[in-house]
Amino acid sequence: MEARDSEFKKELNATLQARSELGPEYESALIDSFLEKVEQRLDATLDRRVRRHLGEQQIKVARGAHPPQPPLGDFGERFGFGIVSLVLAIPLSAIGVANAGIEGLVVAWLGIVGVNAFNAARSRPLFRRSKSDWED
Repeated sequence: MEARDSEFKKELNATLQARSELGPEYESALIDSFLEKVEQRLDATLDRRVRRHLGEQQIKVARGAHPPQPPLGDFGERFGFGIVSLVLAIPLSAIGVANAGIEGLVVAWLGIVGVNAFNAARSRPLFRRSKSDWED
């Protein structure tokens, strides 16, 4: 890790040295080049971490542990979906009333309620399996 930090410092010093030698007209190109190297380093670090995490998960599963389950009913996602659907309900209601009167309003709101009901049903399964259901 320290070797990579010293390499990174050398790159930064070389960029600063090149800027002082080449002048401000090449500054944006030098900054872009340096930032590209930083991005490559971040990508490599992230790739290593993801591979390590996936490997650890595969080892846990191979040893008999259950794979990690995403949390059911993520509040933030449901809340955001509800807010967006209500915001979109305003223009949909106006379009429905303008084109078909009260029937258009009813159809628009039935669609909004239907989409929200589907999203709620998707995030809450009708039944949950107990641990014994998964065992032989």
